[in-house]
Amino acid sequence: MTLQQLRYAVVTAENRTVSEAADALYIAQPSLTKALKELEREMGITIFHRTNKGITVSKDGEVFLGYARQVLEQAALIEEKYLSHSGGKQEFCVSTQHYAFAVNAFVDLIGAYGSDNYDFSLRETQTYEIIEDVANMKSEIGILYLNPFNETVIRKILKSNDLVFTELFVAKPHIFICKQNPLAQKASVTMEDLKPYPYLSFEQGEHNSFYYSEEIFSTEIRPKNIRVRDRATLFNLLIGLNGYTVCSGIIDEELNDKNIIAVPLDEEGEMHIGYITRRRSVPSRLGSIYLEALKQNVTKSRS
Repeated sequence: MTLQQLRYAVVTAENRTVSEAADALYIAQPSLTKALKELEREMGITIFHRTNKGITVSKDGEVFLGYARQVLEQAALIEEKYLSHSGGKQEFCVSTQHYAFAVNAFVDLIGAYGSDNYDFSLRETQTYEIIEDVANMKSEIGILYLNPFNETVIRKILKSNDLVFTELFVAKPHIFICKQNPLAQKASVTMEDLKPYPYLSFEQGEHNSFYYSEEIFSTEIRPKNIRVRDRATLFNLLIGLNGYTVCSGIIDEELNDKNIIAVPLDEEGEMHIGYITRRRSVPSRLGSIYLEALKQNVTKSRS
């Protein structure tokens, strides 16, 4: 029995359905179901009665959950005393592809944390390193996208590292260009329209496989290619060279550049953008705050 299992049980009882509890805990429903069954087997009692309409707490379960809540409250007090006020810094790290909403959520996290003593990291990095960071517990959360082209490969890698992907939203392909680009006046553009212009992408280092590409349609043959490592360089080159990059279409003028706009790309495809976490893990308090801020910023960016 672990604190994680106790929290799973308490949250499930509060939500009355396993699916809603899984959403609240930011884990997959099968993982939660398995954890609850393991807890019941270990304790030798039935905590929940399952029905088509959801779950109900058994008599044994009511007693057990009463004790579980006490344990969780005591654990919270210990954390509050020895982590929050001991002078030790709270640590938190997110690894992500280059998304403005991920940065905005990080800003909101720091604002909501309300402490002068912390050690937080936001790593805008390569796709392989995002997966590696979460697998090695360097980061609690990793943000990336899946699509029909890379999904089989990426999911296989996630599974081998005991990681799970949770989708945030689906985006249609767009391009980022500067307002002065001749294509800026078009309602949408095609691959043929883009041929005269330099194509900019984020390089993936030694793992420079098409499957790790941060841009959709990575296998497309383009006459002019430029790879960069950071967001600022990419946007400077979009303006200086009239270049373009393929993206989700979500843009933030404050973080990016007021001269950069998104234009729909008239090609079939979609990006399933979401986050990865370790299987069977429960988000930390900071992780929960960040995930909530992430969802709010995604909604705001797309409205």
